[in-house]
Amino acid sequence: MSTRSCPCGLSQAYEACCGRYHSSAAAAPTAEALMRSRYCAFVKGDVAYLLRTWHPRTRPGTLELDPRMRWTGLEILDTSDGSAFHSTGIVEFRASYRGGSLHERSRFERVDGAWVYVDGEFPP
Repeated sequence: MSTRSCPCGLSQAYEACCGRYHSSAAAAPTAEALMRSRYCAFVKGDVAYLLRTWHPRTRPGTLELDPRMRWTGLEILDTSDGSAFHSTGIVEFRASYRGGSLHERSRFERVDGAWVYVDGEFPP
């Protein structure tokens, strides 16, 4: 098992953090956990996980990631709802990459009990 911290920014090793969601050993318990695991999937190039955790009504047919993209960090700016007691949630984050950053307010919903990404908006 790796002792390096997970790319999502938490101090746990990847295998104990987002890796368990990527391998389907566990499901993300909150919208924030899903957001972190999706960021980590972008870092790792895990297209299958990204598609699997995308809401069926907004999921694209295919997804191609730029292999030259180098994600460098994730900062959670705000969360609203998205706990085990909610059916929807919002996570606002800034994901940094070599040369810039992406600021998004992402919407999440539960589908059959599992958190999925619906869509996002880019605040001014």
